[in-house]
Amino acid sequence: MLEKSYYFQHSYGPPGEVDRMLIEWKKKIEEELNAIVVTFDYPYISGGKRKAPPKAEKLVDHHLDVVKDAVSKHPGHPLVLVGKSMGSRVSCMVTTKEDIPVAAIVCLGYPLKGINGAIRDETLLQLETPTMFVQGSKDGLCPLDKLENTRKKMKCPSVLHVIDGGDHSFKIGKKQQQSTGVGQDEAEQGAMKAMAEFVSKSTQGTT
Repeated sequence: MLEKSYYFQHSYGPPGEVDRMLIEWKKKIEEELNAIVVTFDYPYISGGKRKAPPKAEKLVDHHLDVVKDAVSKHPGHPLVLVGKSMGSRVSCMVTTKEDIPVAAIVCLGYPLKGINGAIRDETLLQLETPTMFVQGSKDGLCPLDKLENTRKKMKCPSVLHVIDGGDHSFKIGKKQQQSTGVGQDEAEQGAMKAMAEFVSKSTQGTT
């Protein structure tokens, strides 16, 4: 299986939860997809100090520089952008603003709804790159009905994998796990298998 390059970045959130996503999902991607995974922080959360996040638009240049550097170090591999929360939103912005060879985008917990409740779908409607959404069914930042309406208007192919009972960080309550018989690890592994299928299909024939 051809090794692929992935660029996984996380975003603002509780340090422990952000670190969990970065470490655990990086490992999952490497193992499930035989991938080269490049991870990075945005400047406002680097150096061990966490500041209030800037607007997503202000992170595009830094994100783009990291991607270009990684592409130069791993030539000949399909490029997939993977981001969590605001990181996924910036990944989409990067893809629409620059002519970089992105084969697919995976959005982990896309923050479709802004703080004021407005639906932020402008960037998604510009995308021409195959896009996957992995969303918790109880994620208040991305109501599934609103996401479905947005997907119907998107130009690019898109798929959705729902983690039943998951919040914005995919955490599932204990009662939910007991009632369904599906534990946290099993639910996340299911998401990873769906992601592997999506990426494999999206990168067929790419170099």
